[in-house]
Amino acid sequence: MKIAILFVCTGNTCRSPMAAGVMRFLVRSAGLERVFAIDSAGTAVRQAGEPPSPLALEAAARRGYDISAHRSRTLVAADLARFAHPLAMARTHLAAMRALAPPGTDGRPRLFLDRDVADPWGGTARDYDHALDLIEARCVDLLEQLHRTL
Repeated sequence: MKIAILFVCTGNTCRSPMAAGVMRFLVRSAGLERVFAIDSAGTAVRQAGEPPSPLALEAAARRGYDISAHRSRTLVAADLARFAHPLAMARTHLAAMRALAPPGTDGRPRLFLDRDVADPWGGTARDYDHALDLIEARCVDLLEQLHRTL
């Protein structure tokens, strides 16, 4: 059975696709692709199928993460049943996830960090880099935690 991780933000065009990209890179680098399933979704996707924001693409690419194939999608209740580790980028996402969670998934949705990862949307390249700094550090820790459970 795969370790399934779902990253969730608002529009699924900045934080969550960057987190999925970082985690995929780390998993691939560790030779663990067959062990993990990684995806992302948004709680308030304006238009499904959109690529990541240009600044998210640029920030990720500068650090060697290719998220260009990503297309936004809306979080659905089935995601919360399917993914053992649904992770919210902010408390507002966590509340939305808990409201949507089907029976039997209580306690599964949780925060990605112990605090919100600020939404860089509409900000500067520096805002995206700051979000990516937090995402990278947490993804490294998360992979170490989950790898120990194998």
